[in-house]
Order: sequence, then structure tokens, then C-alpha cells
Amino acid sequence: MTAADRTAEPAPLRGGLVRLRELLGRPLFSYHLLLGVSGLLVALGLMMVLSASSISALETRGSAFALFGRQLISMALGLCLMWVCSRLPVRFFRLAGYPMMVVAALGLVLVIFIGEAELGAQRWIYIGELTIQPSEPAKFALVLWGADLLARRVRGGAVEWRHLLLPLMPGTALLALLVMVGRDLGTTIVLMTIFLALLWVVGAPLKLFGGILAVVVLAAVVMISTEGYRADRIKGWLDPWSDAQDTGFQAVQGQIAMGSGGWFGLGLGSSRAKWNWLPHAESDFIFAIIGEELGLMGTLVVVALFGLLGYAGLRVATRVGDPFVRLASAAAVAWIAGQAIVNIGAVIGVLPITGIPLPLLSYGGSALLPTLATLGMLLSFAKLEPGAREALLARGPGPAARALSWLGLGGPRPGRRPGRTRR
Repeated sequence: MTAADRTAEPAPLRGGLVRLRELLGRPLFSYHLLLGVSGLLVALGLMMVLSASSISALETRGSAFALFGRQLISMALGLCLMWVCSRLPVRFFRLAGYPMMVVAALGLVLVIFIGEAELGAQRWIYIGELTIQPSEPAKFALVLWGADLLARRVRGGAVEWRHLLLPLMPGTALLALLVMVGRDLGTTIVLMTIFLALLWVVGAPLKLFGGILAVVVLAAVVMISTEGYRADRIKGWLDPWSDAQDTGFQAVQGQIAMGSGGWFGLGLGSSRAKWNWLPHAESDFIFAIIGEELGLMGTLVVVALFGLLGYAGLRVATRVGDPFVRLASAAAVAWIAGQAIVNIGAVIGVLPITGIPLPLLSYGGSALLPTLATLGMLLSFAKLEPGAREALLARGPGPAARALSWLGLGGPRPGRRPGRTRR
């Protein structure tokens, strides 16, 4: 092979790489990627909740669309909240973390006294038909509050790691303790993931991580050993088929559902596991229904979408110079991606079942609303990337603003270029 042949051979590859670099270099790439992936996950989640909940909703509520209707309302509210958050300035998020931490702590205290316990965990407050799970907004509160605390330390130059732990560690410990009193191990793990992500981004030493992880493992061992149902879950995780009718029932049925889907699934709506075989098919084990109805290809698409969501969030964290934005974006990614990993790992059997939902896909408005608000925050941060503001101004007003301008309800009037004034 001649030198000319060797030079010409990778030309298509080089062209593809050049186009990819051009795409990644666009100012609003992170913004559009976040928006597109979030929309796909929300749409897929709504579709799968309808499929997974139809049988149980028909039996318990008299309508196959009962849970789907509630999820649809939650999604509509969540998308409005996401849109509002995408238009808020960074200063709002920095200030909002403090009252949100107070409200989250009060909500977790109320759960202890007036909450309802299900499956061993006390997480929910029932107000008529409304169900509130205060531990879900507590995750968003910790992201904002912790990011602002550390950003102030970094900006002030006091980056000594001992100073970084106060008051971040006591605040995190308070939330984790309240959640642990409610016997919710899964949410405790997510809160500690957010805490460790904040310390990692700010540059805390590795020995600190080792000490904190040791404390977390010790707390998890204590929680497992003091609650019989958690010990049964560990036994069911290690060998679910040894007691497939009791402690390993949910894990076994989830694996059967995943395995029966094959490469391309049984077809949308064709799940057999949702016919009262798989407990909590619409929430904790919705990934198993995705595997059964959409097959391995469907599950890989879900994993890829979460990977792209994490990449977009970390891209925002690395491209925006504001310390708060960097910390909050990384912590939000650790929360959403980490929770997805824990949920998926439990469904496929590589992690114990903790009872935490799959973000954006599982049924439940208490989890959906804070997650969509967090994604709206990331969209707001994405507008701060280099060149993003100029690209937005060059794009002009959106369809909604143009429609309002035609009706004379605001915005520049048709036929006049924005920014021009009469002399």
C-alpha cells in the first residue's frame, strides 16, 4: 500500500470526525441535547406507565387509564415547571436552596409522624387522593444548597477540606438521618451520592472519600441488620431462585420479564408480567416491562439516553466557569444518573432492590416534578455556555413570542427588526 493510499483511506473517517467536532462545538449543543433527551425519556415513560399500569389500575380503580391520567397531569405540571426553571437566572437557584432545605427537612419530619408505611419504608404523606413523598424534593434541595455553600468557599479562597465539610456534612447528615428514620435506604444512598459528587468536584482529598464511604457502608450494614425485610432482600438478591415464591419473587419475575423480551420484545402493550405477576411494574420495575415489551434494543436505548443526559449535564459543568453552575450541574447528574444505575441494577439483578424509581420513566409525580425542575435548571445553565447567549439572540423570538406579537400581546411587532427604535 502506497503512502497516497494510506492517506486517502481514512478520509471518510476524518470527515465524519470533523463534522462531529463541528456539531459538538456549536454553542447550543448542550441545550438541544438536554431538551431532546429529556423529551424522549418523558414520552417513553408516559407510554410505558400506560402499558405497565393498565391491568392493576383496571382492577383497583375501575379504569385502565387511572394511573396514566394522574401521570399525565404530573407530566404536564412538570413540563411547565421545567420551562419556568429554564428561564430563571443562576442567582435564583443559589438563593432557593436554603428555603428548600428547610421545607424538605420539615416534610421529612412530618413523614415520621403522619406518614404511611409501605413495604417497610415510611415515605409517603396522603392528603386525600394526593400523595406526597418529601424525600424526592429533598434531593433537589441538597443539590442547590450544597452547591452554593461550596461555591462560596471556593470563591472566598477557603478551600481547606475541613472548612468544606461545615455546614455541608451536618446538613446532609440531617436529611439522611430523617430519611433513615423512615427506613428508606435507597434515598439515603442517593443523598450520599449527591454529597460525594459535590466534594469530588470541589477537589476534596481521597482520604476524605474513604472515610465517608466507610461511614456510609457501616450505616447501610446497620440499617440492613436491624430490619428483617432488608435482610430478606439481601438474601433474595444473592440467590433469588432459592426462594422464588417469597423473598426472591419480585427479582425472579423481573428477570423472567427481561428474558422473555428477547432482542426486540413482545410488542408494546403485550407484557405478560403486568398481569399481576410482577409487583410494582409501573414504578420500581418499569425497566423490566421495557425489556419485555421492547426487548434488549429498547433497554439499550434507555441506557443510551441516560448516558447522553449525563454527558450533556457534565458538558455544561465543564464549559461554564461559574463555580455554582459547575457544582450544581455535576451533583444533578450524579443524582439522576446514579439513581438510574441503582434502579436498573436492581432490575437486572446486579444490585439489591432498594425501591427507588427510574427517573422520568417510573410512575409517580413526587419523583417526576423535582427531576424535571432539575433538568430545567440545567437548561438554564446551558444558556451560559460560551456563545450560547449570542446564538439565542441571533435566533430571534420563538414561536410563542412571535404568536403573541401578531396578537399585539408583547414582543416586537411583525415587520420590524428587534432592537430598532424610531427616531
